[in-house]
Amino acid sequence: MASSSPINANNYLGWNPNLTSRRSPFPLLGNKEKNDEIDHLEEIKNTNSSFEAAGVFLTWEDLWVTVGSSGTDKTIIQGLNGYAQHGEILAIMGPSGSGKSTLLDALAGRLALNTRLSGLIKVNGQKQTLALGTSAYVAQDDALTTTLTVKESVYYSAMLQLPDSMTVSEKKQRAETTIKEMGLQEAMNTRIGGWSGKGLSGGQKRRVSICIEILKRPKLLFLDEPTSGLDSAASYHVMNRIVKLSQQCGMTVIASIHQPSNEVFALFHNLCLLSSGRTVYFGPASATDEFFTLNGFPCQSMRNPSDHYLRTINKDFDNDDDIEKGLAQNKPVTTEEAINILIESYKSSQFFQQVHYQVSEISKTEWGVLEKGSQASFLTQSFVLTRRSFINMYRDLGYYWLRLGIYVSLCLCIGTMFYDIGHDTGSVQARGAMLMFVASFLTFMSIGGFPSFVEDVMIFGRERLNGHYGVAAFVVGNTLSSIPYLLIISVIPGAIAYYLIGLHKGFEHFLFFVLVIFASVMLVESLMMLVASIVPNYLMGIIIGAGIQGIMILNAGFFRLPDEIPNPFWKYPMYYIGFQRYAIEGLYKNEFEELSFPRNQGSSSSIITGEEILETIWQMPTGYSKWIDMIILLGMVVLYRLMFISIIKISEKIKPILQTLLVA
Repeated sequence: MASSSPINANNYLGWNPNLTSRRSPFPLLGNKEKNDEIDHLEEIKNTNSSFEAAGVFLTWEDLWVTVGSSGTDKTIIQGLNGYAQHGEILAIMGPSGSGKSTLLDALAGRLALNTRLSGLIKVNGQKQTLALGTSAYVAQDDALTTTLTVKESVYYSAMLQLPDSMTVSEKKQRAETTIKEMGLQEAMNTRIGGWSGKGLSGGQKRRVSICIEILKRPKLLFLDEPTSGLDSAASYHVMNRIVKLSQQCGMTVIASIHQPSNEVFALFHNLCLLSSGRTVYFGPASATDEFFTLNGFPCQSMRNPSDHYLRTINKDFDNDDDIEKGLAQNKPVTTEEAINILIESYKSSQFFQQVHYQVSEISKTEWGVLEKGSQASFLTQSFVLTRRSFINMYRDLGYYWLRLGIYVSLCLCIGTMFYDIGHDTGSVQARGAMLMFVASFLTFMSIGGFPSFVEDVMIFGRERLNGHYGVAAFVVGNTLSSIPYLLIISVIPGAIAYYLIGLHKGFEHFLFFVLVIFASVMLVESLMMLVASIVPNYLMGIIIGAGIQGIMILNAGFFRLPDEIPNPFWKYPMYYIGFQRYAIEGLYKNEFEELSFPRNQGSSSSIITGEEILETIWQMPTGYSKWIDMIILLGMVVLYRLMFISIIKISEKIKPILQTLLVA
């Protein structure tokens, strides 16, 4: 590889001011020119009727991010400084593990709870959080509803995000236009695809994710590997469209990107090049090649410049025998040495001074507080989420249809096992066992839909963080959309079992029987919703949910009668807070009240009433109606769903406090 004279870190001033002229608002100029630039910023602020027209400036100073507990800390980001401004794209590049995604998460306020952040991040020169609906984040992994088509995914997202001041036709037009901008018009009617069937390719899913987040034209757009899974032509097309949007709408775009093509790299305005969490270079993307060349690492002709930069600073495959990097002395250097040369040279360069100057000037200007973006009303969001969730549940076999098939099979088994149960003495115990099985095992099977629900929660979490809608709208939509399916899996299997067995005649009794199944299944789903908010993992969630239900079934008053349940824990409070107790109690009252059965031989009376059976055999109170049990079950459904909302909102409030305590 050809080499040139290295530039010593102590005397490197080989920076060309003209290289920063590309959309740089604060070039290193004389005092008069500096004042002119500051006056220009004031003009931008004053001439716009709203701050939205001016866009967003984002700055960060001396940024450090550490992961782990005391004694095992690992520093991911070390003392970074930089800025991003509206109408431009800042590209963050570096080898794997260099801290690209961590920097992006830190700037977006999405660091994990076990990370500690220090330094100063300012939005428009002020320490303020990103207001809901003002920023969007496209994560590395796509979280999309797999059963929806491309058109449906983007359209429903437009209905959720765009304000009610826009008509439905305008929202639909925005969705279709955005789909075409991302080159997805040929796949508009193709489903996203998942475990149940093949759909879009990985690159197409990536473009759908970008479509959804640029619908609202956010003021600040974070992109984590936006071109992953895309070929070079698609990558250029997508990034070129984002550049145009940033210029047309005044968007501030920050993208972590890996190995862009020459054409894509040429679209970037500024480049932040990282290695092991340290800044190797921050400045105009067009000046990067000269910076590397002046330090003795020129890019060979016919080689992708971005590949060259990453190859120069990638320590993962460092081998002295294979090093192509060279200095003026034609002596090979290790990757670590090359990185240190570049970092020290950058620190003594005018690029470094330029960054500090621009951060300082942006911080001095009072741009105003970032206002919350407008979005659809709560009613609109609830309606759209109900409709979207209903379609997803209809198309996803694992959500309810598979469960319906299993329920029908089980109820056929129950019906044939207890067929025409009769009213003799032995039927009392048989009825009790059968009703216990219905109240426990059929509801227990509801945890089978947990994986599908976890996918919904993951999508909800992603969309909520981006300000699409709130937790209350999600709960309302999920509840309303699930009711028809829960009624189906309660009525059809319930009717099969009820009439094959020959339970208490009368439509009112059958209706109550079905309603108990419905309320119990919905209650279990509410319980699993709570579990998902705490443990968003398929396997762990199912195990925890099954364990909780097992305890409730054990303590429901069948395996040990209520008077025999030991105190204090099992009787108070577990017996009274377990929903299985009220389901069984309601079913037993519904079945035994108003019926009579022959007594065993030797008794003074030949008939025993259902009320006596409830009090003496099953030890259940008869002082209140079975409908009270139903009201308690439905009340628990509401309570569990309100608890889900509370947990989400409380965790949102507590997370910043915990992170602050960790930093302290």
